[in-house]
Amino acid sequence: MGLFDKIFGKKQQQESLDQGLQKTREGFFSKITKAIAGKSTVNEEVLDDLEDALVSADVGIETTVKIIEQIEKRVARDKYLNTSELNKILKEEIQTILVSAPQDSSYENYELPAGHKPHIILVVGVNGVGKTTTIGKLAHNFSKAGKSVLLGAADTFRAAAVDQLTIWSERAGVPIVKKEMGSDPAAVAFDTVNSGVSKNVDVILIDTAGRLHNKAHLMDELTKIKRVIQKVVPDAPHEVMLVLDGSTGQNALEQAKHFIAATDVTAITITKLDGTAKGGVVLAIANQFKIPVKFIGVGEKAEDLLVFDKKLFVDSLFGPGQEA
Repeated sequence: MGLFDKIFGKKQQQESLDQGLQKTREGFFSKITKAIAGKSTVNEEVLDDLEDALVSADVGIETTVKIIEQIEKRVARDKYLNTSELNKILKEEIQTILVSAPQDSSYENYELPAGHKPHIILVVGVNGVGKTTTIGKLAHNFSKAGKSVLLGAADTFRAAAVDQLTIWSERAGVPIVKKEMGSDPAAVAFDTVNSGVSKNVDVILIDTAGRLHNKAHLMDELTKIKRVIQKVVPDAPHEVMLVLDGSTGQNALEQAKHFIAATDVTAITITKLDGTAKGGVVLAIANQFKIPVKFIGVGEKAEDLLVFDKKLFVDSLFGPGQEA
């Protein structure tokens, strides 16, 4: 196994997931265990209790209903199921939901899609979700994977955002384009892309202001950014990545709805899944929106921003010692 495999390999991803999803896993299974305690068969009462457990684990109403309906079909088909089989069935149904959700492997091992250079990612999300930190971690990991990276600090309405991104640029050893607070975000984005093209970098990551209170203003601003960078790279941005805070549970779903209505989101990153029991929201987001989840954050280290792997996620959710 080479250095690259040690940094981004499946084993390390599984270990990071297992540790990062510990609170979610414990909460998830404690609710399910309570729902089926003392029951010998999977009957209507068990299904009602399971439904409550899934909703309270932030799996979401729509996704929960889909899971319960599928289990009901299996109960009707097989006539008799005992509760010891329920974990296995539940895992299978969750896997089915995730597999059917949109996904691509464009960033596997922090590789970049072929066919264009630079690869330009516009990052959006409200303040406090970990947007700027996510950009810093992406820069670190792309750089570690051998890619040349350029950062653009276009969140010019918040001095802390520029300062924070500057610290990440120094930490990751990648250059940054920035202007004074209050500058035109589109001008920063234009200069970033212009610089990235002239330096022949592999990937450009552009931070944007995290405001949602006025969707029309947000859309106008993002539209302007897109328009000016397309003067340099006509098919840019190649990705509009929405960052959501997984610890906020259903509130993350509401933020996603607003941003998706305001702009053309093409990818989702879910942060802060460590330290929360609300990791079930990943299932809701993956199922409800026809937009692939591409990264998840399960810890403080840059390497804890993982490329989302559905199978590894489900395996970790059910965890060591859980019957599949």
